[in-house]
Amino acid sequence: MDKPYSAACDRNREPILAALREHLKGNINVLEVGSGTGQHAVYFAAALPHVRWQTSDRAVNIPGLRAWLSEAALPNTFGPIVFDVNGDWPATQFDAVFTANTLHIMAWDEVVLFFAGLPAVLAPNAIVIAYGPFNEGGRFTSDSNAAFDAQLRASNPQQGIRDIDAVNALARGAGLTLVDDRPMPANNRCLVWRRNESARISTSPSVS
Repeated sequence: MDKPYSAACDRNREPILAALREHLKGNINVLEVGSGTGQHAVYFAAALPHVRWQTSDRAVNIPGLRAWLSEAALPNTFGPIVFDVNGDWPATQFDAVFTANTLHIMAWDEVVLFFAGLPAVLAPNAIVIAYGPFNEGGRFTSDSNAAFDAQLRASNPQQGIRDIDAVNALARGAGLTLVDDRPMPANNRCLVWRRNESARISTSPSVS
């Protein structure tokens, strides 16, 4: 089959990789939630040979994702997992969870489910990395993000750019502490949380 292709993956992979190099240290297992085409997976796994990269996505995206993985044939990537936050999470713990450009595609209830499910798959001191556009203080950070949000909501009213405070509240409820909030090109951000073993784990819906 012809491999799917995302131009955005090629544009944002270098700044994301810079953040991953800083936070993904040692021989660790990473779960990527919403691997999409698979371009990020093969690029990051090739650049970070010490990282074991487990891809996952909904069933509809698995064939294209598998095509990228098969062509690259990297020793530190594995067959993709069929995964949707509305279903069961993998019965494995990971040292890190990475997701890019997914939280604004999920319905808000699914964002809540994403953070609620994280504690079950996070190893002690694990980190969670989320890349994408975020609002701040209930406001868009750029005109382009406002236009993108309008486009998303016109396509599906349940989609939209999420407010960083609302997302971080869910992360805190899942026992995570924000350790890095990094501005990225094109008005995106890279958020990094670390699991806080002393935190009380609880999740509750919040307003997007």
